[in-house]
Amino acid sequence: MAKIVIIDDEAAVLKMMSQLCERLGHETYAFQTGTEGMSFIRRNTPEILIVDLKIGDMDGLDIIQQCHIQFPNMAIIMVTGYGSVKIAVDAMKYGAFDYLSKPFELDDLQRIISRAVTKGSTEEGQKEDPFMRSNVASYGERSKVVGSSSPIREIMAVVKKVADNDSPVLLEGEFGSGKQMVARALHNQSRRNSAPFKVLHCSALPEELLEMELFGGAAHAGETIFMRAQGGTVVLEEINVLPKRLQSQLDAFLEDINNRRVQGSLPANLDFRFVATTTKPLEKEVAEGKFREDLFYRISIIPLMMPPLRSRKEDIDALADHFLKNYAKISQTKVKSVDKYALQLLTNYAWPGNVGELQNAIERACTFAEDDRIRPVDLPPKITQKIEITDEENQKLKHQLPIGSKLSDYIKKQEKIFIQETLKYNEGSREKTASMLGVSIATLYRKMGLKLERDKMLTS
Repeated sequence: MAKIVIIDDEAAVLKMMSQLCERLGHETYAFQTGTEGMSFIRRNTPEILIVDLKIGDMDGLDIIQQCHIQFPNMAIIMVTGYGSVKIAVDAMKYGAFDYLSKPFELDDLQRIISRAVTKGSTEEGQKEDPFMRSNVASYGERSKVVGSSSPIREIMAVVKKVADNDSPVLLEGEFGSGKQMVARALHNQSRRNSAPFKVLHCSALPEELLEMELFGGAAHAGETIFMRAQGGTVVLEEINVLPKRLQSQLDAFLEDINNRRVQGSLPANLDFRFVATTTKPLEKEVAEGKFREDLFYRISIIPLMMPPLRSRKEDIDALADHFLKNYAKISQTKVKSVDKYALQLLTNYAWPGNVGELQNAIERACTFAEDDRIRPVDLPPKITQKIEITDEENQKLKHQLPIGSKLSDYIKKQEKIFIQETLKYNEGSREKTASMLGVSIATLYRKMGLKLERDKMLTS
């Protein structure tokens, strides 16, 4: 576990963060002044520093800058109630590992601390690129694609087939569905696996800095993310938010790269595999005029669609086990298990946040579990909480849906209740019920989840 120093002049916030770090098993030291905190840091050199931007006696950015110079291997997390992109960028420039804006969720802080601990186990002195953290996984093997469902098998079959192909790959799917995991798998299975794997989050930087990261500038001395990934893989996450002006530049740049590769004149520092991810269907974005059509066709030579977790629930058990083992590894604790009741809740939940939300739920459950087994009480309330729906005309008819369920699930439940009541009214006659509801007998059977005999299908 890590030695953590926390500096914040708000006593309540300081106590909250300290208790979280202690629950995670870290050696934690809390200070309300920058002077006291810096004095302790110089004597003890912690692995992680969590510091507020405004402390009263010192400026948080000054502390970050001093600590980064004196202790370059320290992971620094800035906390601020004065959040802005500029402050975050300044903090990163001064050496911060990450930042949080108040008010924040403890789950967010816990996640960043986990990343910071992992950062400490990387090669000494290796500096992580701001906003490009994929070389260090939250739980060691976060990049591993876990699952044996049909959609995952199909995706991994394509990954294996195109791994050594330099054609651009476009990964589409919801937030947290595992797009970066697939990108990493593509890199790991390719001939480029010993070269850098760089990820740039298009939504994490203002346009000016994003342009410099992509195409260089005076401040970067011409070095771009593509050059830093020499021989490896570059992933642009959330390319759907890339400003139109930069879309045009990127299209011209990629066209030039492709032409040079064909001509055999591509310089070594521009040899990379290009992968893009998007949370919105780019074809629809093109139709609405939000994304350049020429760029879309250039980057989507090999398209892959990541399925949401709710459509591959058979993978939940394996994913939970994977996250449990990784958590135990990073926290140096015994691997926990999930009891059958908690697993049932995990399986029934709709997972709007997909694999990322499942990982967070497992992390929280491990923190709150009092023994080696995770029970329903250890899971986030939104997973265990259900909405009880009562039929307005028959108060005895009730059913429950987990929080996060889709509207279509509710409608299906209501339809089934209405069909069942109409059947009772018609004394079980399905033909009369279908006629009364204004649907075919085939539709009635489908909505009831029943199979229709061939002779009845022919007479409907």
